[in-house]
Parts: sequence; structure tokens; C-alpha cells
Amino acid sequence: MALGFAAAGAQVALTARSADGIKEVAVEIEAMGGEPLVLVGSVSDSEAVSRSAAIIREEWGGLDVLVNCAGISPTFKRAELLEDEEWRHVLDINVTGTFLCAREAGKLMLDSGGGAVVNISSIHGQVGMERMLAYSASKGAVDSITRTLALEWAERGVRVNTISPGYFETDMTEALRGHQKWRGHLLSKIPMGRFGVPEEIVSAALFLASDASGFMTGSNLVVDGGWTAA
Repeated sequence: MALGFAAAGAQVALTARSADGIKEVAVEIEAMGGEPLVLVGSVSDSEAVSRSAAIIREEWGGLDVLVNCAGISPTFKRAELLEDEEWRHVLDINVTGTFLCAREAGKLMLDSGGGAVVNISSIHGQVGMERMLAYSASKGAVDSITRTLALEWAERGVRVNTISPGYFETDMTEALRGHQKWRGHLLSKIPMGRFGVPEEIVSAALFLASDASGFMTGSNLVVDGGWTAA
């Protein structure tokens, strides 16, 4: 999505827990002629998020779009076996991280009179999936955060929407896609009969970030190959 926004002409700020995590993307954006900001720090660290927002304000004077896409799903186990720390870790990144980034980006947008927040949720915020309790709960929370912020900020020109992806060919889903049993189970749920590729979500993010969706806020755009239509 960062590359897609850069290709569309946006100035891009990249965030990750370490510079190594985004170095390759930064180099690709520079090759396009862009000058990305590289901001290091966890989305669950309030001070790091505030520091990133301050750098954006200093460098750019404001912010037009936030794509809130940091997320983890490190466990795949039955609910009764889920450890306290495993539960908290997922919620720290997926829920608290979404809130902190939206809060600080929202301040920049509200000060300048407008902007768009695009939160990345999941179909599992809407439909259940065994062995994914913490992740599903976190994405249900992201959906609720989106609706509430949309109501709070609508009159001040900031739109807040969500994308709910299904299963895409990413590192996060690699283990399940590579497992004979679970791969077949997942594909059986997708009417289109395949997994999505990352490029197929770029247009959805650009749409929600642009004036083309100017009368949308609090909406959830599902990109799942038909999973939730069943």
C-alpha cells in the first residue's frame, strides 16, 4: 500500500518497529522520485507515535491520510489454551496501536480542517474463526473504533473508514496457506477460489483516502473474494 500511494503521487511516511523493516520500501519509493519519511517505533508505544506525529508536523505541516495497517496474529490455538500475555500482545498492537495512531493523526487532520483515516481490519471482525480469538476480538474493536471516530470527526472534515481484507498472500497468512488442511479449509470459504494478492487491496485504500469516497465515513469496505457473502 505504501508503494501504491507513492505511485499515485503521495508523499509517504513509513513506520515500523525498526528501520530495517522498511528500508527496502523506502528505497523503492526513492527510485520513484519520492522522499519518504522513515519513522521508527512501535504503534503500541504512545511516546513513539507522538514523536512520529511531531516529525510529520514539522516536516510537512500536517497530514492528509493515515493508513492504519500495523497488525499481528501470532497465535493459532484454542481459546482455553490462550495465555494472558498472548492475548494482551495482540490487543496492544491491533487495538491500542490503531487508537494511538488514529488519535495523533486525527489531531493533525483536525487542526488543518480535514483528512481521511483508513483502518485495516479483517473479515474476522465480522465472522468467527476458530483458534483466532484474540485476533478476531481485536478486529471487532477496530471496526468499533472506526464507527465511533467517524461520528466524532465527521462535522470537522475528517473521514474514518475501514477495509476488511480476507486472506491475502502475505507473511502473516503464510503458515496457514502452507498447511494442507487449513489451506483447503480457507479456500473452501472463498467463492473466488483463490487468495488475494497485496496489489488488489491498494485500490481500495486509495479510494477511501481520496475524494472519490467523499461521502463515506464509518463504512467498512470488504475485500475478501466473497467469503462474507456466503
